[in-house]
Amino acid sequence: MLQQYDQRNAELIVNVSGELVHRDEARISPFDSSVQNGDAVWEGLRVYDGRIFRLTQHLARLRRSAMALAYAGIPTDQAMTREIVRTLEANSMHDGIHIRLTLTRGVKYTSGLDPRVNQGPPTLIVLAEHKPPVYDKTGVRLKTSAHRRPPSDVLDQRIHSCNQLTSILAKLEANAAGADDALMLDTRGFVAETNATHLFLVDDAGTEPVVRTPATGACPEGITRRAVLDVCAQHSIAHEVADLGLSEFYRGAEVFCTGTMGEIAPVVEIDGRRIGDGSMGPVTTRISELFAGLVESESERVLG
Repeated sequence: MLQQYDQRNAELIVNVSGELVHRDEARISPFDSSVQNGDAVWEGLRVYDGRIFRLTQHLARLRRSAMALAYAGIPTDQAMTREIVRTLEANSMHDGIHIRLTLTRGVKYTSGLDPRVNQGPPTLIVLAEHKPPVYDKTGVRLKTSAHRRPPSDVLDQRIHSCNQLTSILAKLEANAAGADDALMLDTRGFVAETNATHLFLVDDAGTEPVVRTPATGACPEGITRRAVLDVCAQHSIAHEVADLGLSEFYRGAEVFCTGTMGEIAPVVEIDGRRIGDGSMGPVTTRISELFAGLVESESERVLG
């Protein structure tokens, strides 16, 4: 499942520390921490008709990540929102937009790992693209990766870091196997997430279906994941957060993945095993519809 080039993005204006420039002219210093050490945090935002879904929650997560890494001079939410709006307006963008918001520790006065050689302030990058949800709603095929998600005593996954080598290695495995994405386990053998999204299964073994998702000890706390859990709570859909084994996903009546870039998409195959009947099931369909309603009610207006 390779994302395709969108010709509408050929003349993008991007925002680097408040400077609006053509995508081909954008520059970042070779001394920037993101280049030197992958020392940066990020958020993915989606724009619906001039509004951004749960913008406040995204900015709060970005701030928590930057604070955990002891960034100095973190921009205010108001300042970051202003740069987002400037970027959207510069591109005449209003709907069907995905934003990659990146905050780095900033520029160093010499190359090296030590954050004390940073001379601040942080670098803020706003990249807005014409990009509808990227996952095929007819179904995603996963391959379990040999690469594991690290536990919090190795690297706290609640730091939403741009350093994503583990995910890239897992994605390389999935590509080589002809799968759409990789399913990743934690070091205990429980399912964590995919290389790019959170996972849910629908367990129909009891008197009513139960929507279940892995705990987030070895993966980020997703905004869309949280939205799905909120939808379940608001509409009396039985749900559970727990350590889940791979076999539980194999036998799930339905499996789906969630994320800002792809919204909600069914998983129809894991390691060559068909999930359910190989199509989007009724619970996933209902949650997708309810999620669309949540997007309508909880997107924050940024453009007139």
